[in-house]
Amino acid sequence: MKYVLVTGGVVSGLGKGVTASSVGVVLKACGLRVTSIKIDPYLNTDAGTMSPFEHGEVFVLDDGGEVDLDLGNYERFLDVTLTKNNNITTGKIYQSVLEKERRGAYLGKTVQVVPHITDAIRNWIESVAVIPVDGKEGPADVCVIELGGTVGDIESMPFIEALRQLSFSVGQDNFCLIHVSLIPVLGVVGEQKTKPTQHSVRELRALGLTPHLLACRSAQPLLENTKEKLSQFCHVPIANILNIHDVPNIWHIPLLLRNQNAHHSILKQLNLLSIATPPDLKAWTKMAETYDNLTKSVRIAMVGKYVGLTDSYLSVVKALLHACIACSFKPSIDWIAASDLEDDSAKLTPEAHTAAWETLRNAKCILVPGGFGDRGVRGMILAANYARENNIPYLGICLGMQISVIEFARSVVGLQRANSTEFEEKTPDPVIIFMPEGSRTHMGSTMRLGSRRTLFQTPDCITSKLYRNAEYVDERHRHRYEVNPEVIGALEEAGLKFVGKDETGKRMEILELPSHPFYVGVQFHPEFKSRPGRPSALFLGFILAATKQLGAYLNTCQNGS
Repeated sequence: MKYVLVTGGVVSGLGKGVTASSVGVVLKACGLRVTSIKIDPYLNTDAGTMSPFEHGEVFVLDDGGEVDLDLGNYERFLDVTLTKNNNITTGKIYQSVLEKERRGAYLGKTVQVVPHITDAIRNWIESVAVIPVDGKEGPADVCVIELGGTVGDIESMPFIEALRQLSFSVGQDNFCLIHVSLIPVLGVVGEQKTKPTQHSVRELRALGLTPHLLACRSAQPLLENTKEKLSQFCHVPIANILNIHDVPNIWHIPLLLRNQNAHHSILKQLNLLSIATPPDLKAWTKMAETYDNLTKSVRIAMVGKYVGLTDSYLSVVKALLHACIACSFKPSIDWIAASDLEDDSAKLTPEAHTAAWETLRNAKCILVPGGFGDRGVRGMILAANYARENNIPYLGICLGMQISVIEFARSVVGLQRANSTEFEEKTPDPVIIFMPEGSRTHMGSTMRLGSRRTLFQTPDCITSKLYRNAEYVDERHRHRYEVNPEVIGALEEAGLKFVGKDETGKRMEILELPSHPFYVGVQFHPEFKSRPGRPSALFLGFILAATKQLGAYLNTCQNGS
């Protein structure tokens, strides 16, 4: 197994995940099979209990793993299906070591960070690296490892030591280190500064790891004298100093790496030049250029709770992008804080209230994504009501579906106090209830998670047609509340149709309003399986409806083309 390690220096949030994904894309384009591992040095066992404000969205895998959003980048860029073990955290490592210690597996030894924790990290990496993730038999050729955080962080020290040992044990020809760093430009001087990167590399070398390539993040392309200085003081050949400057969209990053011959430097270090082919990135180039050349845009109202940090809905944003490009439109996302739509906001923050409603009314479609807790729920209900009454295309995901059920129950069925027990435990009309198998005492990994099957109840519905008349669909879930089976009859009698259910027939998965051009709610998260060039069926339908192309598209689907 060959390993490519991506580390970061100077500051966090430089784009290590996109860099690691792009390296994988270029190596895959050279005919190699690639897998990925993300190391997160935090003590949480997984990302499941973290606030989106704290760490961005929680990405959900087929096996139910709640992981860092970078694994979503890997899946989208490399078109692979990862497992929960591809995300290593300090919490997981310590938990596994302590469980072994309790079983007496260390034969009375004093259990220490070195060698026991570092050995556990190495063993985990080596065992996960050989698991195929691309649907083919046998292990991949290269494993790209991203170490989260910044070099020098106390919490990442055991991982750095374990990776140093790994590089030594696998040998020079099997290990390549790419260090992502920042080259800032001070406004007053206007000069590209290399000193932060020099210090970062020095720190890394003091810990026993020497970078083979530098990936330098900057606003503008690096000057030649900047590269010379970096090469001289960081002991990296000029040919191995890559400049990842700001680009119009992230699909340009693999092309940027290819144009700087990054693949040649990596393949040379890994002794793979003899078996690799020249990188074939024609499809990738076409995708990046298609996006750049789009002139028309579609306005999408995203009514959510965590709109202050766009990474909170990263997969939704990417799924919208994939769908828009397939429809030859650029996405223009209007972020609306759900609480700004509420009546209370009209009194407390009238300007924000007016702006939010104006934005909503100007949108071509409305999306209510997932979330937890009661903040902003009334605003979401108002958005769902506006979409339903004004025939605006609406897509409700997870919480967004439950919101549409509450709104319909109140406005159409006449259950004025209809609510979810998540927001009002003693509501007289519980249309959304806590799932019986859920845990009320433990939060981590206790939801209904991962890939689950949804069976279509009728082929005569928009959703079934969008999924090419499939009898069922497997999508990823993350929820602990569901539509109350006891109210289904009343809701359907009033016009709401539940066209998708789970295999028991008791859990509602997909709802539609037949009298509406596109009013769809889904309990699952279709965004997690959307890919560039292969958009999620539901997001595609949503954008087609917003751009008045849905009818023509469904007709072609019916005709079998």
